[in-house]
Amino acid sequence: QVELVESGGGSVQSGGSLRLSCAASRPTYHYHSEAWFRQIPGKEREAVAYIDSNGLTIYDDSVKGRFAISRDNAQNIVSLQMNSLKPEDTGMYYCAQSQSPWAKTLVVQLFDVWGQGTQVTVSS
Repeated sequence: QVELVESGGGSVQSGGSLRLSCAASRPTYHYHSEAWFRQIPGKEREAVAYIDSNGLTIYDDSVKGRFAISRDNAQNIVSLQMNSLKPEDTGMYYCAQSQSPWAKTLVVQLFDVWGQGTQVTVSS
């Protein structure tokens, strides 16, 4: 059973930074890509950042220039550096893995392994 464990969430003021980490129980070469999703109560999960085994990264327009996703293959960790945080970044953040080559379309159903989530709260 593959496990993903997120950490690094918390509460910060607007303009602050947080770094989320997602530790995987299997090496990165076992899957094609990983992404961070954000969910607000009552809404669908939406992808904010994506990275695949070729180094391709994709960001939601709302976080471009502020968030950076990276992969440490030696440690089996995918991180999300979040800078210049805004109140609208608030939500539960989940990391997820996909073995599908179509995962770059960021369709939630293409990601088959999920972490438990970590809460990010940004106050104004």
